Amino acid sequence: MVGSIVSSNLAYAERPHQEDVCAHAARQSERAPRAMAQAEAVCRSNGARLTPIRRNVLAALYSTHKPLGAYELAEIVAPGGRRIAPITIYRALEFLIEQGLAHRLASKNAYVASLNGGAKETAAFLICEDCGGVDETMSEELSNSLLNILGRESFQSREAMIEITGRCSHCQNAAH
Repeated sequence: MVGSIVSSNLAYAERPHQEDVCAHAARQSERAPRAMAQAEAVCRSNGARLTPIRRNVLAALYSTHKPLGAYELAEIVAPGGRRIAPITIYRALEFLIEQGLAHRLASKNAYVASLNGGAKETAAFLICEDCGGVDETMSEELSNSLLNILGRESFQSREAMIEITGRCSHCQNAAH
């Protein structure tokens, strides 16, 4: 299902590297079906409804390993080329973020699907400056360290996520 929704509309994204050998793309492709099923379960357990538009936006995010902007998402999920209002996409994204199923990357002003299905740990996003791939990682140690810092500073966070830019191992190896 994930690939079928967006496969015909992915021509918009010219890739500077080969998708078939990209480590980010391979990991995303492997995890997407399980993550989509987990997203359905998260919504059910929260009493939330994953409507068709929300499901299509999430599927579009799962279909790529790169962050997507709202206008790119509108182009991808538009049925038969019909235009979808950006506000519809923003509302779907807001819902997905509230459910812990997507994240907004402030540095890119774009969105990625969460492959950790609503986990409450702090997410760190590793953003490759060469290929544009994004990997999400979480660790209990990172979460605990941030909680300690926040406690020491008496700061109440609304959201905690870290964006780290650099070069992924795939691009580092390709350069050698």
